[in-house]
Amino acid sequence: MAERAALITGASGAIGLAIAAVLAEEGYGLTLSARRPQKLEAAIAHLRQAGHEIETVAADVVDEEQLKAVFVAHEARFGRLDVLVNNAGVGIGAPMGEVQDKYLDMQLAVNLRSVILGTREGLPLLRKAGAEHRKALIVNTASIAGKAGQPWLSIYGATKAAVVNYSVATEREVGGEGIACTALAPGFVDTDMTDFVKGAVPAEEMIRPSDIGEAVRYLLKTSPNCHVPEIVFTRPGEAIGASA
Repeated sequence: MAERAALITGASGAIGLAIAAVLAEEGYGLTLSARRPQKLEAAIAHLRQAGHEIETVAADVVDEEQLKAVFVAHEARFGRLDVLVNNAGVGIGAPMGEVQDKYLDMQLAVNLRSVILGTREGLPLLRKAGAEHRKALIVNTASIAGKAGQPWLSIYGATKAAVVNYSVATEREVGGEGIACTALAPGFVDTDMTDFVKGAVPAEEMIRPSDIGEAVRYLLKTSPNCHVPEIVFTRPGEAIGASA
């Protein structure tokens, strides 16, 4: 049994997988969750083949009971939680005057509500880990769109701005219990979610998913005396607010 354990939502996408790879390399037992079970199993097969300790739980984070079940399965398998990565996210662009209720509600539910509920469900075990070693960690995947509003991404950007704010509030509330919380705010990362812009920004010029994973490794290595509220990722020469 691994000495420390982590849970990642949205684990079948490129960023979730990159973070999972780093945590596995660092010796963490992993619970990995995503909405589609077949995609999740195919995506993490290489981690299993490498001998890492993996629990997979298919769940739609919009469904509160399914999200709770991920944490129940994690505790049953590992009995502890040292790192929680709230990574599930969805982005649907539209002009403000054409925003559809369905996609508004979806982005609010996935990008923000699931982060809040996931944090709530994870806190009991995170508090135990924090009391043990003062180095429990919550990582919330936000976006550079949450740092500066973007046209046609108003809802997505608003949810990610809320994630940044919620992350600060989280650390201020539980930081004294040995739980750090960091928001990751990347610009365009080479993932399926950025396919819509790859005609203007070539994939090979985008931030690599591994860059996000290595940022999490850095957070694991800092001392309990160091808190990093957020990490913003931009492409070389690009100002914050120039990309989403």
